[in-house]
Amino acid sequence: MSLAFPAMSRGRLSAQSLNFLTSRALTSTAMRIGASLCILCIVYFLCFPYSTAARARSSSGIIQQSPSPATPVGTAQANSGPEVAKNAAKPGEPLVPDPALAPARSLLHEGKLSEAESAIRDFLRAHADSADAHFLLGFTLFREIQAKWLEAGKEDVEALRYNTADSSGPPVAYREAKVKESLAEFTAGAKYHVPSAFDLKVVALDYILLKDNIDADHWLTRSLQADPRDPQAWYYLGRMKYSTGQFREAIEAFEQCLKLEPRNVEAENNVGLSYEALQRPDEAIQAFENAIAWQTESSAKDPEPFIELAHLYLNENQPEKAVPYLSQSIAISPNVSKAHEELGKAYSLLHRLPEAQAELEKAVELSPQAPNLHCMLAAVYRQRGLAENPAAPVSVHMRILDSKTGNTKEDFAPIDAASYKQAGSSVLRIGRKIPIDQLPKGSYRLEMQATGSMGRSTAWRLANFTVE
Repeated sequence: MSLAFPAMSRGRLSAQSLNFLTSRALTSTAMRIGASLCILCIVYFLCFPYSTAARARSSSGIIQQSPSPATPVGTAQANSGPEVAKNAAKPGEPLVPDPALAPARSLLHEGKLSEAESAIRDFLRAHADSADAHFLLGFTLFREIQAKWLEAGKEDVEALRYNTADSSGPPVAYREAKVKESLAEFTAGAKYHVPSAFDLKVVALDYILLKDNIDADHWLTRSLQADPRDPQAWYYLGRMKYSTGQFREAIEAFEQCLKLEPRNVEAENNVGLSYEALQRPDEAIQAFENAIAWQTESSAKDPEPFIELAHLYLNENQPEKAVPYLSQSIAISPNVSKAHEELGKAYSLLHRLPEAQAELEKAVELSPQAPNLHCMLAAVYRQRGLAENPAAPVSVHMRILDSKTGNTKEDFAPIDAASYKQAGSSVLRIGRKIPIDQLPKGSYRLEMQATGSMGRSTAWRLANFTVE
């Protein structure tokens, strides 16, 4: 069996090509919803417990093939010598939880993640061949990402899920480092025992956090081979299929999730998204309506099916049907910029311009760095004939990326291009101070994009530079 968990192990594919947010193969719907997936995983993918029971439930389905020496893990296991062989369980034998790790598990259950990590590392100093400890540490590191993200002031789940979120900075760097540490621990544990279905699922979620959908898909599939009755794994597999444009396969995975967990609102909502991507609006509408109906008696409602059904009606040029669903979504979650944006579009199509202005202004307030919102608002201002227009008819978006990793280092608010316009010239000469002194040494890429009042954007203009 090939069990290699190195971060970004598929060297033939660049990080950019694995990033489903920029996939050209997807429809606009796929890109729009896919963009929320990586943010979603920060909060929601981490919210399942780790316990001895979780592994016990999946241990009966442990994959029993032998490791392949062709992979880093297989090579390490093949060459590990008699000491490893003495301590390793047989491939098909369930991994028995070590009682000595019970205190660490208790700390993890209580949410004391750093203390749990310290306890596990202390244990590993004396028991480096403990697969149980390596797997437990891998999951603990995975859980710490959530805690760090929340500490960084992103506890607003609505903002993480729907609005423009930071794609750079210390939280992202921390996330990537922890994910790679987590994968290293699972690789280390795999030298001594075949991972359980639960462990393979966590490995897959690590890859989701790295935006590596190919490896995530691979390990989710392996996890489900071991435990096909895990609805959560089926849901995540559906998301991976969806984000790579495999919409029929996505529907199959979501339907498997629904068989195991009936009335799962998120799964049914994603069935709707998949049908919409396949241009089958009738089935999409039915799925969205199901997801909405299933929440009728629930105190905690999910606004997403309301937003997606309204978005579909807007695409069908039926704004009057979209308005009530968007109003309901805002009543559920008032700070979702996407809902205000869509409602602003609907009001604009219905020529209810004052209401459109109010909704778009709220969307801009929630997502100030989204250039398309500024341009949409500018169009409404012009239609209303307002003399004072705080939004530019043309805005310019600038950002600085690390040339090697592609990570965003600085993301500037849209520039009002009107102030740079010169009479008799079609060229905008824009000057902006770049905070070079705040960047560490390295190679960077400055990117600029102009967006017009109708929301159409130019291709990114690039300029490379080096900080020494």
